Amino acid sequence: MSKILNSRLNNLRDLMSKNNLDAFILIVDERSNSESCHYISGFRGSSAGLIIDMNSAKLITDGRYKTQSRNQTNFEIIIQSGKNLYEFIAENISSYKNVGFEADKISYATFKKYFEPVKTNWHDASDFIPALRRTKDQDEINFIKKAAKIARQAYGNILKKVHPGMSEIEFDLKLMAEIKILGAEKGWAHDDFIVASGERSAMCHAPATNKKFERGEIVTVDYGAMVEGYMSDITRNFAINQPDELAFKLNNILIKAHNEAAKNLRPGISGKEIDTIARNIIENEGYGKYFLHGLGHGLGLEVHEAPRLSQSSKDILQAGDVVTIEPGIYIEGWGGLRIEDDYLITPDGHECLTVNDNQNIEIVNL
Repeated sequence: MSKILNSRLNNLRDLMSKNNLDAFILIVDERSNSESCHYISGFRGSSAGLIIDMNSAKLITDGRYKTQSRNQTNFEIIIQSGKNLYEFIAENISSYKNVGFEADKISYATFKKYFEPVKTNWHDASDFIPALRRTKDQDEINFIKKAAKIARQAYGNILKKVHPGMSEIEFDLKLMAEIKILGAEKGWAHDDFIVASGERSAMCHAPATNKKFERGEIVTVDYGAMVEGYMSDITRNFAINQPDELAFKLNNILIKAHNEAAKNLRPGISGKEIDTIARNIIENEGYGKYFLHGLGHGLGLEVHEAPRLSQSSKDILQAGDVVTIEPGIYIEGWGGLRIEDDYLITPDGHECLTVNDNQNIEIVNL
């Protein structure tokens, strides 16, 4: 087992020991929760169960992943046959007295049917893996940096290929293809890119459509790339020819809000405080009611993970966190803009991982 995976396993066992657990189980069901399985075991298949105790680590999967599992993990591999994944796990945990499981990843019906009948004491350990995943090691940081570099290069390349009559979906598909050509696995794991032009850009999460770009319109593009399972998350805005003056005014407000919030990123500050810094700037300019979401979120194996930067966040930033800063202004009937970059929280401050080289509206003359 690699030193990194071994270290992660030891950290998990420390949590188990502190909580008096004899074993911990993790389940991947049709890719759901696959990120945490990847993190702790190295295995990236769509169906798996992990059983970890103080002396052993087992991975249960099916015949589809017999070869893949051997290549990706040094856990003891059990290939299920004749019974489903839950039955296999239930059979293998009956000897443990106290077992931790992720209650937020298992349905109530599944728990009642397969696990409640097992004579053991069940303990909710839903926060174990997310807590470990928050602190990124140097390999994880390098993967996110590479994912950001590929995404930015791909975006710049496709921006040069914008042509009259190009649609949102055509831009989206060309961007995804370019990201893969440049060496990334894909874009995001489970989400489509956001490519929204004109009035549609007032929708924060607008998927690309067959709408064609028109002169004078703002186009908001929220995109990223994946490297070794780790993702970047970036938002930029461009315009077909010259947009109206409001577009430049709003973009300048967002640049100010973004950079002032980013400047204050450091260990010990709360997600709510960072959100407030950006939100106050936007509100003081008269556009507070048009900032419709939290300022940012954690990023890593998932495009949205802990910690959160919002008015309701209770998270305190710590060294090793990777977070987005993404203030936006969205005006129904006109359009919207958002500026997003990714930041690592370092022991003495922060580092931008996406190289926020150009946050201005880029003009494409057609």
